[in-house]
Amino acid sequence: MLKLNVQEKTDNIRGALQLRGKIEEIADEILLKGFDTLYFIGIGGTWASALQVESYIKSQSCLPVAVENAAEYITTGNRRLGDRSVVVFSSVSGSTQEIVAAVEKAKTAGARVFGFIDKTDATLIQRCDFCISYPGNEQLKFFMLANYLMFKNGEFPEYERYNREMEAHLPEALVQVECDADRFASEYAREKYLQHKLNPDKPHYFIGAGTQWGATYSHAMCYWEEQLWLRTKSISAGEFFHGTLEIIDAETPVTLFIGEDAQRPLCERVKNFLPKVCRNYLVIDSKDYALDGISEEFRASVSHLVLRAVNNRIDVHLEKELCHPMDIRRYYRQFDY
Repeated sequence: MLKLNVQEKTDNIRGALQLRGKIEEIADEILLKGFDTLYFIGIGGTWASALQVESYIKSQSCLPVAVENAAEYITTGNRRLGDRSVVVFSSVSGSTQEIVAAVEKAKTAGARVFGFIDKTDATLIQRCDFCISYPGNEQLKFFMLANYLMFKNGEFPEYERYNREMEAHLPEALVQVECDADRFASEYAREKYLQHKLNPDKPHYFIGAGTQWGATYSHAMCYWEEQLWLRTKSISAGEFFHGTLEIIDAETPVTLFIGEDAQRPLCERVKNFLPKVCRNYLVIDSKDYALDGISEEFRASVSHLVLRAVNNRIDVHLEKELCHPMDIRRYYRQFDY
C-alpha cells in the first residue's frame, strides 16, 4: 500500500508500548514527592494531544490535571503552576520555540518537567527532570502515563490485564485498521480533491468530541492546513449546535469523527442532525473497525488511535491526489517571524 511499511509501523508501536517500564519508573519518582496538578503543555499538534489526554483523565479519574497552551503560558503565565506542579510535554525536535520558552518558564517557577522528546540529541533534554526519547506515538505515550497514574491512584484495577492486551494485540490491530481503511481513504481523497478543484476557497468542516476533539482540531490545522494547504474549520461536537450548524447547507463538506469514549453521544447528536440539512457529509466511526484481541471495555481508551490510523491513510492519498508532498512548508520554520 501507498507509504505503509507494515512491519516498520508495527514495530514502532510495539516499541512505544515497551516504554511502559520507563514511564512507570518516572511516574513513581513523581508520585514519591507528590504534586498539586499535572500540567500537559503543548503547541499546535502537541497541545491537541494534551487536550486528548486531559479529556481521558477527567472522565476516568479525580487526578488534578490541566492543559496549558505554550504560547499563552509564556505570555500570561499561571500563578498556580509552581514548585508542587509537574509539567509534561512532547516534542519531535526539542527545538520548538514556544515549547523551549514554556519549559524554561516552568522550571523558573520550580516545577518538575517530564519531556517526551523524539530526538535523542535535543538540547532541551538537559532542561528536563525526566525524559524519554522515542519517535512518534505521542498520544500513546501520554495515555500510558495517565493509565499508570490512575492505577496508582486506585482508579484502574484492570491495569495489568489492560496492558497485557495492548502489548499483545494493539500494534497489529492498529496497522490492520490502516489496511482496512485504505480503499475508503483512497476514494475519499479523490472525492475531496475534485471538490477542492471546483471550490478551492470553500473550507472543509471537521467535527469531533472527547478524546477525539484534540485530534480533530489537529487534523484540520496541522495536517490539512499546514501540510496539505487545504482550508478547514474544526468545531467540537458540543459547540456545533451553538453557531456552526447555521452555516451548514446541502453542499458544505463535513467530516464527523465518532469515537467510543464518554462524549460519543455528542457526536451521535450531530450525526442525527446532518442528514436533515447536508448531503456532502461523511461519518468516520471507530466502532466500524475491528480491534482483534482488545476487549470491548478497553476500546474507548484507544478509539482515538483507531481514527488516527484511518486519517493516516486519508492523508497519504490526499498527498498523492494533490501532487503536494506533505513535508513542504511555505512559511513554517522557513524564516524568522
